[in-house]
Amino acid sequence: MVKTKTKIEKQIGKKTSSRLVETIILAKKNPKWIEVASILTGPRRLRRNVNLSELEGYSGSTVVVCGKVLSQGESPQKLKVAALGYSETAREKLLKAGCEINLLIEEIESNKEAKGVKILK
Repeated sequence: MVKTKTKIEKQIGKKTSSRLVETIILAKKNPKWIEVASILTGPRRLRRNVNLSELEGYSGSTVVVCGKVLSQGESPQKLKVAALGYSETAREKLLKAGCEINLLIEEIESNKEAKGVKILK
């Protein structure tokens, strides 16, 4: 369920990471990215951390991870991945496989219409 902008605004005050707050504010301003803002304002324990093996089968789209990408498994074919963070090993594996990786805030800025985006919840 997507939260209202008012609820998101109230929950931003509880966040201590300035990068996370910037990402939430940017996502909240764009109706196409409001679902991402809704997920990020929730508790950290509810954010999804994703292993590389779970990214298989998403070719041809941008995979948005509202958490961290971890290195368990093999890197999938060429993908575009946007996440809140990457483990060092996951970053190396993705780059070695020829994947395009971005931070979530960079993806929101560059793809305002959220075209071809699959959000992993």
